Amino acid sequence: MSLFGGTIHTLENSLNYASAKNRAISTNLANIDTPNYKAKDVVFKNVLSDAMASNIEAKRTNSKHLSFQNNSNSYKTVTKQNTSYGHNGNNVDVDKEMAELAENQIYYQALVDRINGKFGSLQTALRGGR
Repeated sequence: MSLFGGTIHTLENSLNYASAKNRAISTNLANIDTPNYKAKDVVFKNVLSDAMASNIEAKRTNSKHLSFQNNSNSYKTVTKQNTSYGHNGNNVDVDKEMAELAENQIYYQALVDRINGKFGSLQTALRGGR
């Protein structure tokens, strides 16, 4: 049994994903004028569908356990190869990147607020409800 349960671990993995997404967006924006640069993206859906499609069966000691392996790194960074927006072979779309950056910042802040709430609840419990 985990000391904090699975919620904090899930929030930690989500924060790692949001940080990786932010790094990819920042790299894309930094290379907006670099000839032949191909934009990077961090994806989660592909990793999940790959895991669900695989025939790996985890040992289940309880009927409520999930039947697939839990991968601690549930995202991956991919390069978008098939497009080209600039005359120099670059495929970074500044409007799309800025929209994704704003969305990712909101997502990250929501995760930080949630994890702060979890730790606040633990602190209240440790103080005996005060």
